[in-house]
Formats: sequence, C-alpha cells, structure tokens
Amino acid sequence: MSELFNKKEYLKNLIKRVNQEKDNEELKKELQSIIRELSAEEIALVEQELMDNEGITIDQIQSVCDVHLNLFKEYIDKEKIEVESWHPIYILMKEHEHIIKTAEKIRDIAKKILEKKSIQEAFPLFMNLNIHIDNLMAAENYFLKEENVLFPYIEKYGITKPPAIMWREHDQVRDLRKKIIKIKDNKNFEEIKKDLYNISLALLELFMNHVHKEHSVLFPTALKLIKKEEWFDIRKQFDEIGYCCFDPEPLDLEKSETEGVLEGKIKLPSGKLTVEQLKYILNTLPIDITFVDANDEVKYFSESKERIFIRSRAILGRKVENCHPPKSVDIVKKIVNDFKSGKRNNADFWLKIGEKYVYIRYFAVRNNKGEYLGTLEVTQDIKPIQEITGERRIYDEKN
Repeated sequence: MSELFNKKEYLKNLIKRVNQEKDNEELKKELQSIIRELSAEEIALVEQELMDNEGITIDQIQSVCDVHLNLFKEYIDKEKIEVESWHPIYILMKEHEHIIKTAEKIRDIAKKILEKKSIQEAFPLFMNLNIHIDNLMAAENYFLKEENVLFPYIEKYGITKPPAIMWREHDQVRDLRKKIIKIKDNKNFEEIKKDLYNISLALLELFMNHVHKEHSVLFPTALKLIKKEEWFDIRKQFDEIGYCCFDPEPLDLEKSETEGVLEGKIKLPSGKLTVEQLKYILNTLPIDITFVDANDEVKYFSESKERIFIRSRAILGRKVENCHPPKSVDIVKKIVNDFKSGKRNNADFWLKIGEKYVYIRYFAVRNNKGEYLGTLEVTQDIKPIQEITGERRIYDEKN
C-alpha cells in the first residue's frame, strides 16, 4: 500500500516537473516509466487530484494523457493476433480499431471546444461531434456480440472472471456514452466544455485499456480453449447480431459445417443430440414424417404412437411409387418431378378419414446450394386444431 502511495506521489511530482521543464527528454522518459507501473484508474485518480487540489489545468495534464495513450497503442500494436479474416477475433479487433478512432475524434473535438469562448462559436464542432456520437452508439453491436456469444463460449470452459470484468467495462463505456449525450442538457457552456473533455478523455483511456486486456488476456484464452468448429458457430451468431463499422469477409458455409457423429452424438449446426434423444423427439412430434431421398427411395419415417397411415420398416429402401396405390402413383411422380425440376417446393392435400381431418403436406428438401435432396411428407390430424376457440393463457393441470 505504501509503495503504491509513493508511486502516485512520485507521479504527481513528475507531472509538475514535466510541465515546468517541457523540453527535458529525460523527465519524459521517467514519466513513461512510472506510468507503465500504474493502472489507468490509478493514473486518473492522480490527474483528478492535481486538477482539484493543486491548480493543474487540463492542458498541463494532457502530457500525461498522451504518454498513457501512446503506451496503450504500443501494447495493442504488439498484441496483434494473427487469425483468418473470417474469424470472430479478427472482426472484434477491426471493431476495436473503429471504436478507438471514434473515441479519439470525440476527444479531439472536445479539446477544440475547450478553447472556444461561447456556445455559438463552438456550434459547428458540436454538429460534427454528433456524427461521432452516432458512430459510438453503433458500437453497441460489438458489446452484444461479446456478451451474448463469445463470453458464453469461454465460460463453457470454466473461465468466468475475465468475461465478467470485460462486461463490467462495457457497462462503464455505456455509462460514459450516456454522460456525453446528457451534456447537451446543461446550459452552462463553461461546465459543458470541461465535462465533455474530461468524459471524452476517460472514455478513450478506458476503452484503450479495455482493448489491451482483451488482446493480451481474453482473446488468447479464447483461442486456446474454443474449438475450430465452435468458432464457425460463433461467427454465424455474430452475423445474426450485426457489425458496427465494416462488412467482414463472408463465411464459407460449406467449410464451416461440422455435422456428423462426434463423441457419440449427432452434431448439427444448432446443437448436438444423442441417437436416443433424436429418435424420441421425432416420435413425440404430433405429426407423421416420411422422408424419400433423391433416388426416390424411402429412407425414414417417424414412429409416433398414433399414426394416421400404416408404415412398416419393410418399406425402407423401397421406391416411393411402390408405396402408394396404383391410382395415386401418377400424382406422386408428378409431385416428385416438379420438386426435382424446381417448379414447386411444396404440395398440400386434405381429406376426411373417419373422425379425422387429415392434412397431408409434401416439401422439397434442398441444401444451401438449392440442390434437391429428397421429399418430406408431413401428415397431421388437424380436427383438434380446428376446434380450438378463444384463448388459454394459463397452465391447466387437468388438460
């Protein structure tokens, strides 16, 4: 504790001396050395104490801020991580660059406003400032991608503290952003320009410190833990949320797909299931499903408890036209041929069978390239659905 106190006092004296001996290069190197040993919060505290208690002006403090920011730039430049341009980490680093540039422009404009004598004189600068504040608001997508996608993946591997710290800093940036927006409600120009400069400087220092932590700790940790197929999933979820400053290289979907049987589970883009889970999910659906492949052979049907049409496992591998009565064969062939040619993507039929009102739907199954993979038949008794009236908004334990 006493060592920290001594460093802070030493920094105070250095700042004073640097301002008295502006051309002393040795003093500037000494200032840089002590700043390396203190956090952004500790330096900000010293700066505030000097302005509040010892009459040091914002301009005089600027020398410390410049050294501090230059150090962060050095750290960030050294910590560049080499990943492919489609990669989520590459995208986040590009967004870092954009947000830092935006924060720098806000700080620069705030410094120019500080020199103005009246709100009228500063008005064009405030108009320019609004553009950069809008860009800063767009950075919300960067925060959302980390908080809702990257952090959960890191936490899956038992790493919880770094994401929690980063999220807290996101909220600190948001708070400073709100303060900048609220400054316009103040009618005192002298207070406005001082508050704007202080907040803009705090915002820039906080975010550059934040980027330094992510480049040096969070991102290397994520790259060590997260598997390649998971990075593809992360990127797809990033695409859904959106970006704040540029359009990244499109993801090669074919390259990214990692379906298959992995560790005893069926891996799909949206999750993993055991064979047992998949079997009973399909059999629990209140519909009958039958799938015919591109060669017109029956490859699968669900085995729900209340089937509408009889199916036996003997039909697996059988040609679809042989599974229907002669009078229906032409219709079946017509549907399949239209699906294969791309003329249609679905066909619907409905008929009454005893007490049931049967809705039969056929769907062309296609991959991402639009290639025909087969036909899916879905059958359902819709009579219970037709009988629904009114609303039920509560859980009824009797039904």
